[in-house]
This record gives sequence, C-alpha cells and structure tokens, in this order.
Amino acid sequence: MARMRHVPLWSLTFLLLACLPSETDALAVMSVDLGSESMKIAIVKPGVPMEIVLNKESQRKTPVTVALKENERLFGDSAMGMSIKNPKIALRYFQDLLGKHIDNPQVTLYRWRFPQHELVKDERRQTVIFKLSHEMQYSPEEILAMVLNYSRGLAEEFAEQPVKDAVITVPVYFNQAERRAVLHAAQMADLKVLQLINDNTAVALNYGVFRRKDINATVQNIMFYDMGAGNTVCTIVTYQTVKTKDSGTQPQLQIRGVGFDRTLGGLEMEYRLRDYLVKLFNKQQPSKDVRQNLRAMAKLLKEANRLKTILSANADHVAQIEGLLDDVDFKAKVSRQEFEDLCSDLFQRVPGPVLQALSSAEMNLDEIDQVILVGGATRVPKVQEVLLKAVDKDELGKNINADEAAAMGAVYQAAALSKAFKVKPFIVRDAAIFPIQVEFTREVEEEDKSKSLKHNKRILFQRMAPYPQRKVITFNRYTDDFEFCVNYGDLAFLSQDDLQAFGSLNLTTVKLRGVGDSFRKHLDYESKGIKAHFNMDESGVLSLDRVESVFETVVEDKPEEESTLTKLGNTISSLFGGGGGPTLEMGENLTETVQEEEESQAEAGKEEQGEKQDQKQDQKEGEGTVSEEQGEEKQQPSPMQDKTETIPPEAERQEEKEEGEKTASQDPKEKEESGKEEEMSKSRGDSTDTKMEEKKPKVPKKQKLVDEISVELDVRDVLDLLEEELKSSVKKLQDLTVRDLEKQEREKSANSLEAFIFETQDKLYQEEYQFVSTEEQREEISRKLSEASNWMEEEGYRATTKELKEKLSELKKLCRSLFFRVEERRKWPDRLNALENLLNHSTIFLKGARMIPEADQIFTEVELSTLEKAISETVTWKNETLAEQNKLPPTEKPTLLSKDIELKIAALDREVQYLLNKAKFAKPRPKKEKNTTKTDSGKNATAPPDSEKVIPPKEEKGEDKPEDVSPVREPPIVEEATLGDQSGPDTEPESEKKPEAREESRTNDEL
Repeated sequence: MARMRHVPLWSLTFLLLACLPSETDALAVMSVDLGSESMKIAIVKPGVPMEIVLNKESQRKTPVTVALKENERLFGDSAMGMSIKNPKIALRYFQDLLGKHIDNPQVTLYRWRFPQHELVKDERRQTVIFKLSHEMQYSPEEILAMVLNYSRGLAEEFAEQPVKDAVITVPVYFNQAERRAVLHAAQMADLKVLQLINDNTAVALNYGVFRRKDINATVQNIMFYDMGAGNTVCTIVTYQTVKTKDSGTQPQLQIRGVGFDRTLGGLEMEYRLRDYLVKLFNKQQPSKDVRQNLRAMAKLLKEANRLKTILSANADHVAQIEGLLDDVDFKAKVSRQEFEDLCSDLFQRVPGPVLQALSSAEMNLDEIDQVILVGGATRVPKVQEVLLKAVDKDELGKNINADEAAAMGAVYQAAALSKAFKVKPFIVRDAAIFPIQVEFTREVEEEDKSKSLKHNKRILFQRMAPYPQRKVITFNRYTDDFEFCVNYGDLAFLSQDDLQAFGSLNLTTVKLRGVGDSFRKHLDYESKGIKAHFNMDESGVLSLDRVESVFETVVEDKPEEESTLTKLGNTISSLFGGGGGPTLEMGENLTETVQEEEESQAEAGKEEQGEKQDQKQDQKEGEGTVSEEQGEEKQQPSPMQDKTETIPPEAERQEEKEEGEKTASQDPKEKEESGKEEEMSKSRGDSTDTKMEEKKPKVPKKQKLVDEISVELDVRDVLDLLEEELKSSVKKLQDLTVRDLEKQEREKSANSLEAFIFETQDKLYQEEYQFVSTEEQREEISRKLSEASNWMEEEGYRATTKELKEKLSELKKLCRSLFFRVEERRKWPDRLNALENLLNHSTIFLKGARMIPEADQIFTEVELSTLEKAISETVTWKNETLAEQNKLPPTEKPTLLSKDIELKIAALDREVQYLLNKAKFAKPRPKKEKNTTKTDSGKNATAPPDSEKVIPPKEEKGEDKPEDVSPVREPPIVEEATLGDQSGPDTEPESEKKPEAREESRTNDEL
C-alpha cells in the first residue's frame, strides 16, 4: 500500500481563477474523466478558468480505444475505425479488467463480449495480459497508461504548455486493487495524480459549484442517477453551508448514500440489439452465419449503437449495412417497442441502485428534493419512465451536462489541489462504500485456566465513512512479535454477482517484527500498547503509515529547598493573585500529553459511526466493546485491551497539542477548587494560602518513548507491480512513444516534400515567377522536381526521415534565388511607400522646427542639422538605388533589397523620434513681468517664488480681469489631483504641461 501525499480539499470559485507564483513553468492542470466508452479531458490554466479539451477531430469526447499495430499505435476515432477493419488489434472497455484476477467473472464477461482478444495469465500476479502476438503483450495498466499519455498530449497541445498534474475520475465502486491499478497506470505515463476522484463525487461538485449561491444552512438532498455505457451509479448528496475555523461559513457536499450496478448500461443494450440484428441477418441469409466473421460482428455492434441512439428519439428506424458479409447488404426495420422488449430485464434493474442508495443513506424518497440524470444511457426513454416511477417524483432533473459534468467537476478539484491557483473553499466529504476492518487472533485464558485462541475484529472504516481520514488501532495485549490482517468488512449489501466480481475480501497481512525486543529494552517503562497508524488518502487508497511501540514512565520531580527570600517572595506574590495556580497548570500541561493520549483519541473515536457498529458486533461475539473496555481500564489499570482510535486528517500533526488541550480541560473540578481557594487566600491571608497549596495533589511528570516497529506487508488481493516490472513497463511505453514520434516526424517530412514539389510545379506557371526567371531556369527546376516526384513514388516509402529532409533541402536550395526575387518584388511597394511617407513627414517636421522663434527654441542647431543630413542621405540613397535597379533585368539578383529599405526607415525614424521626445518633455522658458504696479502684482508680492510655476503663461494676458484668474484655474487643478491620485508636487507639472500640449498640437497641425 503506497503512501500518498496529502493535500487539503478545496474547490474552484465560480469562473474566476487567480494565478499564484509557482516554482514550475507548467501552471496548467488537467482532469480526465475515464468513462467506459469515451473520455472527456478538461484543463485549467492562467487565463482559461476551465475548458473541455478538443481532440484532433475537434470533438469534445474521445473514444477510450487503442489500436496496436506492428509499427504504430492509434487512439480515439482512428482506433475506432480500426476496430471495424481489424477488430483483433483494437482494445476497448479494458477498464473492467483493472485489478482483476484472471478467474474473475468480469474477465469471463469480457471474453464473451470480445472473443477476438486473447487473454493470458500473468503467472506472478494472476492477472490478465492482452496477447496480440508473441512480442506484443500488454497488461490493462499499460493500455490505460497509453490512453493517459495520449490524453496529456491533447491537453498540452490545447494548453500550449506542459501539463504534469491531473485528477482522474474512477467509478465509485472501484476497490483498493482497482484504484492502485489506476495509480500504477498513471505512474507509467509519468503523470502526477493529484487525486483519484469518484466520478459521482465529481458530478456532485460540478453541480454544487455552479449553484453556490443557492446553498444555505437548509439541508438539500439531491439524488444523481448516472447510467453510462458500462455501469449505473445512484448517489445521494447533501448540500448545506457549514462553519469552518479557517474560512468561516462555506458550502459543503457530503456523499450520504451510493448504489450501483456494474453491468447495467448502454453497452449491454447494444449487445442485445446486435444479437437481434444477427438473428435477422441469419434469417435473411440462411446459408451464412455472420457470427463467424469478426469484422461483420463489429459492424453490427457499431450499427446497434447508432440504432439505440436514434430509437431514443424515434418510434422506429431502419438498420442498414452495406457489404456486411461477402458483399451482401443488410437492411432491417427495428421499432422502439422491439428494442424495449429485448432489454426488458435490464429496465427492471433500473430501480436497484436507487434502493441501494436509500438503504446506505438510511433515508426515504420523501427526503429527496430532486433527482438529476447523468450519463448518456439515461437518454433512453424507457429508462426515464421506469426511474420516474421508482423515485415517485413529478419530473426528472436534466439541468446538468450529462456528458461533461464529471470532467468539469474533476478539473475544479484539480485547480483546488494545485498550488498554482487560488480558489474559494467548497468542502467535499466523500465516502468509502466498502467497510474495512482489522482482524487478529490472540490467546485468552478460560475460566478453567485453560488457554484458547480468540479471533477479534475491529472496524477501521465503516461503510460510508468519510475520507480522507487517519485512524490508529492500539494492541495492548501483545508483548512479542505478532501479525494481523486488514480485510474488507461486512459486504452483505452486495448481490452474489457483485460479490464474485469484487474479488478477494482479504487486503493485507501485516507481520510485525521487533515487538519483543522493544519490550525487553524498556522493562522499566509502562507499555501503552502497539499503535498501527492507518491512512485513507484523498484517492480512497488505504495505506499503513507506521507501527509504533509506545512506552511511558513516571519521572520523579525533586523540588529544591527554597531559601527564606524565595518563600517571602512567593508569599508576597500570592497576595496579589500570583498564588501558585499557574505553576500547577503549567505542570499539568507538561506532563499530561502521553497520559491522556488514548482517552482523547478514544473520545474522538466514540463520535464515529463505525465504532458504534463495532461495539454491537463485539457484543454479539461475547467480546467487550471498546467503550466498555475503556471503562474497565479506568477502574482496573492492569488489564490491557485492543481499541481503535480515530484521528482527523487535518489534526495529525497537532496530535500532541490537541491531547494537551483535552487534558487541560478534563479536570474542571480542580480548576473550580483552585479558583475558590485563590479567592479565599485574598481574604483570609497567607496562612489560608499555605493550607491550600498543601491540599493540592502533585501531578507526576511522565516521559514518553516511541519505538518504530518493522513491518512486513503481504498483499492478499492483487499483487502490486515490482520495481523491475514497473521500470520495464515504463521503458516499453517510452519506446513506443519514441517510435510513434519518429513515425510522425517521417510522415511530416514526406508530406512536406510532396507539398513542396506540387506547389513549386504550380508556381512555375504563374506570371510573377515567369517574369523573374528565364526559360532555362524554369526547365532545370521542373526537371529536378519531376525526378524527386518519381523518386517519392518508387523509393519514397522506404526512405528514412533523414533522406526525405535532405531531398527537400536540395530542392529548396535550387529554388531559393527564384523565390527570393519574387518575394523582394512583393515587398517593394509597401516598403517604398513607407519610406516616402516618412521622408515627407520628416521634411515638414524639420521646416516647422526651424520656424520656432529663437526665444522659444528647444532644439539645438546640431540636432536640426543632423536630421537634415539624415533626410538628405536617405533621399540620395533611394534615388540612386532605384536608378540602379531599373537598369538590371528582372532575372538578376536585385540591388534594391527590402531589408535595406527597412534599415533606412529605422535610422531616419530614430532621429525624428529623438526630437519629438525632446519636444514632449521640454519645459518653456519663464517670461519676465514688466508691470509690477497692477492688482496682480499685489497679490503675487507675498507669494513664494515657486508660485509663478503654477500660473500658466496664458493667464498673463488676462491682467485686465484679475478676478477671473483664480476661479477659472483652481478647480481643474484640484480635479486632476483627485482623479489621478496625485498630490503636492505631482500637481504642478500637470499645470505646466498645458501650454506645451497646445504648442505640440500646433506643431502637429502644421505637420
């Protein structure tokens, strides 16, 4: 059982995502909704809150099909096409084989559905292997890894950046072996799995996030009925807002009940239709048996899929296939009633998951607020009719995207788990539908003092227990090495068929080594038991984190003799409320951590529903319940017991801190007594306070010691891949990927060569190419192109990528001068027009600059002369180069080059921009005031010298109306400062720039 990294559960907020700094360049995350028939991929990246990825055919969903040929792999629609042409190499619906032994009924069903595939046994793991040839043998995990790698390629192409992190959906009924198989496949594909999320939970999350505003403290119970291609799942979800310590009131979804049917889905309906079409064809052609032809059967299955879809909207339809068998066409009319009769037993199973979900949730239909349809097969009218009758509602909800809801919910979770995005919390409480328990055997003494072995069971995770969650089980009666088993609990709620398909009920045998040595090393310590720490992570995968042997001893505290001054100080401090109470509390906090560990964890365990049922089960077996054993322990400390402890996932690191808080609050009587005694000490004096301290009991200090116990795991369900096997699979898949890339590169090179040949042959007859080339040049190029075309037809299919690239390079080199001449003539008009416009504007600007009065001149003579020289040189170069070019024939290399024109434009534009920028930021020279006897002079006489900069030059012309100066100018200055968030010195340049702006506008008008 692999240990997984734990990430807090969050959810995406509406459609707004804010990007946070990340250590990696790849910020995008993806989700893969692995359906039985097709998969949907969604991504979140900066700037794209969430989006469904389109495949190469621009479709929003991609068939989960892999076609493995000798020299290439095909995926998606291409592989689906190959499933008709060559059914043996096209693998579909292989998810049903993940984590299954070869004798599993699911494997038998797969062989019946797809008889064209040869399934062999993995001798070590007893699992399934697809054998396509002696060299080509792949496990279901390897096939799934190919699909995941392909999905990542689509996501990276869509996101235009690398994608490493993903959330993958799995069916809720996947057990531990099946979930580990998916994780192995992701590891082979080098994909970092943030979480395996149940597809029903992903749908519920998608529904809740888009209706966040509708969720309040009132409980809403929603039933999701999901019938896909391969299975059916019914889920009851409770939505409400809850208060959290960190983020206040937040919405929460909780999985309350789950029911499922592994084989009820659209695929089974298609097989019923296919068999019916087979019967009709054999009746039309008695001399032929279509069942013996794999390609014909594949065509009929495809037609059955199309027929099922059409009959969902029409009363009847004609099934027709051209050349079904031996060039014989098939045509038959099928009605919806016939289809419903064929699947009548399947429709009777529709209410089953609903009843299971209600039973597991301990609810009735009256408590369900709404029933919402999910999955493609729910579009069948008969399914809706039977379901509506079963749930006893007015209508079924169809206000969710039945195909994409799981993918969108999973990508929300991916964004929440990724460090690259900040999202609002949406609390998700998923549930483990299969109970897990610990079983162990120990020696007990009977009344007649004879010894016997007793088998004990302790439930770790009850049915519908929330996860992620950590739990601890403590063994207190073992002093030597022992072993215990981790198995599934009571699965009586499963049908007999589901129980057989479930696989092994035994998960792991845990063998502990070093227990006896640990006890012998610590004879002076009191044993607090052997603690096994279990963890069920966000993916629903159970792991054993560690096993510890915990010991405890009392440390004697010898107080030092207090001096007379110390006693006097303590007496005085007690008069002012110092007492000695805080000292005692500190002592309690320092010594109670280990002492109360078991009790605090046991109290948390009492809240778990699993403990209650475990208690009932132990009573039936005659074994004392957990709570009763704890009671005995308080009365009689010597006997030891076994009990289960529950630790919330977010509280593991703060375990000791929480234990300290619990113990501190566990003795309220002592606190009340100490408070009363302190009050009495204040009123009665020192003598009373001394008596109070003598009455208080001293709390002994305890020291905790933890020994790590070595663990040996013996997997009992499906063996995990060995390190060597995993590396071998990774290398095998990498080699296939490299081969595919090389093939794609060769095909790309061949296509480029063919395209160049055809395009160039066509160009030789175009007027612009004939104008710049001679007849001899065109004949030589045409001859080389013909030779290359013949070579492609005769030897091109055997040519390597290198040979194809060399042939293309040779042809391009031959045509380079021709293409260059044509390209230059195409660029000339635009480049020359741009140069001419720049020359005109530069000349006008130069004339305007020279017309500025000397008193206001901001340009130096050197600057203006430099611009004048640049204009003159550019004009001279243009005229001379054009004259020289006109003398050359068009078939020669041109002397007028577009890059030279661009350089001249850049040089001249640089000179003009320099002067424009100088004019833009230049300050006008202040003008001296001649008349100082007018009213304004009196006003300005007391102002500081800097005040002259605030008054624009234009205001000097209005000396006859001094009263208009300040009212007109003051409001705009204040308004600009307010709008621009400027103050103080920042407002002065604004008033100074106004005359400059007017001057610049005048210059622009002249230009």
